[in-house]
Amino acid sequence: MRNEPIITASGLRGIVGQSFTPEVAWRYAAAFAKILPPGPVVISRDGRANGQPFITPVTAGLMHDRPRAVLDAGIAATPTTGVLVRQLGCAGGIQISASHNPAEYNGMKLFGSDGRVVSETIGKQVLARYRELANQSPPLAKPSKAERIPDTISAHLALVSDIVDVPRIRNRHFRVVLDANHGSGSLLGKSLLEQFGCEVTLLGGLPDGRFAHPPEPTAENLASVFATVTQHGAHLGFCQDPDADRLAIIDERGRYLGEEYTLSICANFVLAQSPGSIVTNCSTSRMTEDIAHKYRAPFYRSAVGEANVVDKMLDVRAVFGGEGNGGVIDPRVGLVRDSFVGMALVLDAMAARGVAVSELADELPRYAIHKTKIDLPRDQIAAALHALESEFSSARADRLDGLRLDWGNPNGSGSWLLVRASNTEPIVRLVAEAPTADGAERLCQEGERVIRSHKLSPGPSYG
Repeated sequence: MRNEPIITASGLRGIVGQSFTPEVAWRYAAAFAKILPPGPVVISRDGRANGQPFITPVTAGLMHDRPRAVLDAGIAATPTTGVLVRQLGCAGGIQISASHNPAEYNGMKLFGSDGRVVSETIGKQVLARYRELANQSPPLAKPSKAERIPDTISAHLALVSDIVDVPRIRNRHFRVVLDANHGSGSLLGKSLLEQFGCEVTLLGGLPDGRFAHPPEPTAENLASVFATVTQHGAHLGFCQDPDADRLAIIDERGRYLGEEYTLSICANFVLAQSPGSIVTNCSTSRMTEDIAHKYRAPFYRSAVGEANVVDKMLDVRAVFGGEGNGGVIDPRVGLVRDSFVGMALVLDAMAARGVAVSELADELPRYAIHKTKIDLPRDQIAAALHALESEFSSARADRLDGLRLDWGNPNGSGSWLLVRASNTEPIVRLVAEAPTADGAERLCQEGERVIRSHKLSPGPSYG
């Protein structure tokens, strides 16, 4: 379908005015409403300048199937929306957000009554309904209005504060740079850090979507923030994506630790206090797996995607989980990736041991990740994966999500290669991790070679 938005298990996104329009938003909200039980629905948005016009069609779509109350949280972080759904006893929720995508994008994330992004099963039901409504347009009636929620952050603030030792953190008087980059993270982030007794330097605090740098919190995009941390003598810098479900860290020396370290530092701290099962997706760094082995904690992998991580966490009753993109999930707060949980746990880990964040990072296992992609028609993917598995016969093969090949000791250091097909493009993505950057890059190169030729020369060492 021309100008079709990108649709995943838990939502959709597209370029505003092209693949994401008020009509698309209305149909998707109406499709979601059809599978929801009676009850109010929370809507919120991540601060993008193009988000406000979508409130009306989303509200109208939610009321299309049956009358229901729609509660408008205004600008809010994605994890805050999940908390509000539970706090207010809602049937579901919708966050108008394109997450880390560029400013011209927007989209919608769907929440169930349990305050988590919907599962793949529910997402498929919504997509089927959306397809059924393909030829319908919003009715030409008086626009429906949502009821504003007067206080959107107090419940979330209390839940995050309850999982850490706030007096211990306050006694350290941390100096923190918070880069919200004009997304929704500053609304709760500044209040949370101030409650923790931090001296806060806030960057991009106005949630107007006028991003000061590209919104994904990668090293390349955050170069302008590194110097700010050192110039202010900060103990660390926290960097959020626009809807504040992901967190990257900069240490006191202005060194980008990144998003993978967010999850691992937090997991190390959580397991030291209360061992239990840990879940990450199959493209997340092995650091967290090694940490779980250190504490003799059960470790599980899920398919890529927040919904899949949460499904597995519920299945094994995990105490903690998340994804290597900086999305930590603590069920004590909610089953949503949450940058505020990440900030709280990192600060408490520093306070508990009296060490800098650089020390917390440097004591973790060291790995390097390399990523690439290859054009490949969909009808050739199965053969390519079979060829990889055959040629890398010494590796442990896992077909949980695409093909993951693991080398090395399952209870120690090792390397892996994940090859997954894109859901939206005729490509496969390769992600490799090894103890060295060269090893990870070589592993991707070898994977690309076998995909292209179905022949592989004798394998190199990936150490």
